[in-house]
Amino acid sequence: MFSDALNLVILVGSNRRGRFGPIVTGWFAELAEQHGDFHVDVVDVAELDLPTVLPDMAAGESAPPEAAALQRRLATADAFVAVTPEYNHGYPASLKNAIDWVKEPWRAKPIGLVSYGAAAGGLRAIEQLRQVFAELHAHTIRDTVSFPNYWEKFDSDGQPIDSTGYGAAAKVLLDQLAWWARALRNARDHQTS
Repeated sequence: MFSDALNLVILVGSNRRGRFGPIVTGWFAELAEQHGDFHVDVVDVAELDLPTVLPDMAAGESAPPEAAALQRRLATADAFVAVTPEYNHGYPASLKNAIDWVKEPWRAKPIGLVSYGAAAGGLRAIEQLRQVFAELHAHTIRDTVSFPNYWEKFDSDGQPIDSTGYGAAAKVLLDQLAWWARALRNARDHQTS
């Protein structure tokens, strides 16, 4: 483990009953812990009690305590990974709701994307999320991990059947995420000093 370990927040993006996200997230979080650069915190949107109506800040309305708690938790991150399914050619509303409740924690930080779905493997959700995170001044990592026909890709222990191929893809993503996290943390530190 590096002495300057990075705080990585992994978001489980789906809140649907019977979802597969926790399996993909569990596998990826384990690899991130083993990578050596990261302290991992998993945030599951299904466990968040966020309303879907945002407050009118201009009218003096404030965010609910749940959103403030999420803001504080995400603010500690040096990097993020969003694990997302593809629903109807896009990402889930539950993930977008969590993203929209916070603004500053995303700024000038890298975000890795891991997806799962049918034939496209969630890649359409990833491409849409790139646009969302760009608006928040975040940097999405080019390299991704994608599971097409995910129900065929994992064994009964929650591990990819092709552990070598998917493990190699995850390592590339994590290596890039660590590089960008350190570079952007240094830039943020320099900006504020």
